[in-house]
Parts: sequence; structure tokens; C-alpha cells
Amino acid sequence: MLQIRLFLPFAAAYFLSYHFRTANAVIGPVLSEEMFLGAADLGLLTSAYFLAFGAAQLPLGVLLDRFGARRVEAALLLIAAAGAALFACGHGIGTLAFARGLIGLGVSACLMASFKSFSQWFPLERQAALTGWIMTSGTLGALAASTPLNAALQFATWREIFFALSAATLMVAGWLFFSVPDKPGTPTPQPLSAQWSGIRRVLTDRHFWRFAPLGFANIGGFMAIQSLWSSAWLMHVNGHSRAVAANHLAAMSAAMVAGYILIGLLATGLSRHGIGPIHLLKWGLTLALLTLLLIISQVSDQHYLLWIGYGVFSSSGTLAYSVMSAGFPVALSGRANTTLNLIVFIGAFGLQWGMGIVIDFFLAHGNATEIAHRNAFLMLFVLQAAACFWLLISERRTARS
Repeated sequence: MLQIRLFLPFAAAYFLSYHFRTANAVIGPVLSEEMFLGAADLGLLTSAYFLAFGAAQLPLGVLLDRFGARRVEAALLLIAAAGAALFACGHGIGTLAFARGLIGLGVSACLMASFKSFSQWFPLERQAALTGWIMTSGTLGALAASTPLNAALQFATWREIFFALSAATLMVAGWLFFSVPDKPGTPTPQPLSAQWSGIRRVLTDRHFWRFAPLGFANIGGFMAIQSLWSSAWLMHVNGHSRAVAANHLAAMSAAMVAGYILIGLLATGLSRHGIGPIHLLKWGLTLALLTLLLIISQVSDQHYLLWIGYGVFSSSGTLAYSVMSAGFPVALSGRANTTLNLIVFIGAFGLQWGMGIVIDFFLAHGNATEIAHRNAFLMLFVLQAAACFWLLISERRTARS
């Protein structure tokens, strides 16, 4: 009963967070046509969410450890609701980017607050399972931002849709504030100076830097693709319509739901047989790399299967949070996870905008649209492969020491 009472409000909030994050993959082409946006402009507009989200992470860790998940997330969701309403009213790229930044700030606690709450109430094995379930709820939000969102655009404008999202965010904020319990006997928070020193401790710990490149390139890079460049690839390289591209994204998101459910079901059982979350993380991201390479090389025309595989294997990246934070005391768990999340969203912002810059650069120099997109995806692949290699090398060094 306690598990359900804790889980459901956080799941609803993360559903909305992921829906906001990925909505521009479907709405982006509409905004481009309506406001005459180039690839770099669209990348910057979409990634404003990631910039604000990432900027909030370090103070968010302090706030979560000091005031608790319930209060912090409920208050921030009010900002997200205001941002969604402003986005619905926006008429220029400046207003839309600012509004999307407010949304990013407002939902910046949705995942980290759930991790903080789970770390207070449950052991690591249960946390790994709950991580899979909470990520399932987020992926359902991404699924709702694909084919269902494209269908909704046939009956309502994108402005009306964002007004409805604003109202839903307000309701979830109230549900979370009045439903989630506080942990009895929680130690008195440290002074702010001590809490900031905790962040310095995380940033100077070699254990943290085993996972930071992975967060930047692999988790952040996947966000950049899922929330924008996947639909651009499907439309401009594979030649699909917006509706067909949305169907591909729906299939990928549905497959990610299955992936997260498997993580939730298997994580605890596999750990009893010596297969911990770190192994699932390494195997999953290696397979995600191979699938991305197949997408880029276009050696197969099985586009649905490739994007489904990419989504399923990339879903393992979320295990980096629980594996990384397990190397720190529980009192530091909020700051450890939000510091990693800062790296993730710096990657999502920089890579999403950077891929748009790469695409515009090659288009400006006379290259075909297909070549421009392929070069941007190749850049991402190289960065992700390097991050995976670093994790393997650093793990071996740790094992030897």
C-alpha cells in the first residue's frame, strides 16, 4: 500500500515531464512551418527545456535533501503549469523558448524527487525495480506524445493542447502534495554550507566520473534524438510522412515501456544470481550503440525494428542513477543523482542544439539533407562509443585497485 501511495503521484508527474520533453518531436514540424524555423532554431527552441532543467539540478539536490521530495516537486510543478500556459499563448521564438524553459524548470524534480523518496523508504534492490516502473510511466508520456499527439492535432491546435497540459499539471501538483507521506524520523537537514560541500564531494569523487561521460553522451544524447531528431531522421532521411514518423516514435516508446517493465521485473531477481544493475547497464547501452550504428548505416530497411531496438536498449541507461548513487551515503543520494542529472541535461541541451548546427552547416555547404543528418548522427555515435569505453576502462581500474 505504501509503495503504491508513493509511486502513483510520482509516476503521474514523470508522465507529464516526459510528455513535455518529447512533444516537440511531433509539434516541431508544425512550429517550423508556422514560424519559419531552421534546424538550429528548432534545436535551440526544443533544447531550452533541457537547459533550464539542467541548470536546476544542483540547487535541486540541496532542496530535496533539505525540504523533501513532496514539497519541492509540488511547488515546481506550479511553475511547469505556468510555463505550459505561456507556451500556449506564445507568438515568437523568444516567448516560446522562455516558456519551454519554464516547463523544463518546473518538471526538473519529477524523476529526482521520486529517486530521493525511494532511497528513503526502500533498499537498493527494490529501488532498481521501482526505477524501472517509474521510467515506464515516463515512457508512457513519450508514447502519448507520438501517434496520440499527432492524432490530437487533427482536432485541436497545439495551443489548446498545451492549455490542457497546464491544467493537468496543476492537478498532479495538488495530488502529489496532499498524498505523498514524509519519512518519519528523517534526520535534521545539514546547514546549507555543509550541503554545498556535499556537492563538491560528489564532483571530486572518481566514482561519480565513471558515469558522468555516459550521462552526457548516452543518456543525454538519447534524449536529444528521442525528443527531436528521431522524427527529423525518419522524415528527411527515410522519407516518411509526419504521421508515419509519429507511428515509429510510438512503437519505440511502447518498446521502451516493455524495456522498463523488464528492468522492474528482473533487476531484483537477477541481483540474487550475481547479475547486478551495472551489468544490465553495460549490456543494454552496448546493444543501443550497435542499433544506432545500424540506423545510421541503413543496411536494413526494417525501420520499425531498428527504432524499437534502439528504444529498448537505451532504456537501460536509467540504471546509471541507482548504480552511481549507491556509491554514496543515503544522505547524499539526492545531490548525487541531481549532479548526474545536470550532466545528462547539459548533454541533452548541447547535443540537441549541436546536431542542429551540424545539419545546418552541411546543408549550407551544398550537402544533401540525408548526408547532413547522417553526419550529425555519426558525431553522436562517436561520443557515445567513447563514453561506453570509458565506463569499461574505469571499472577495470577500480576492480584492480
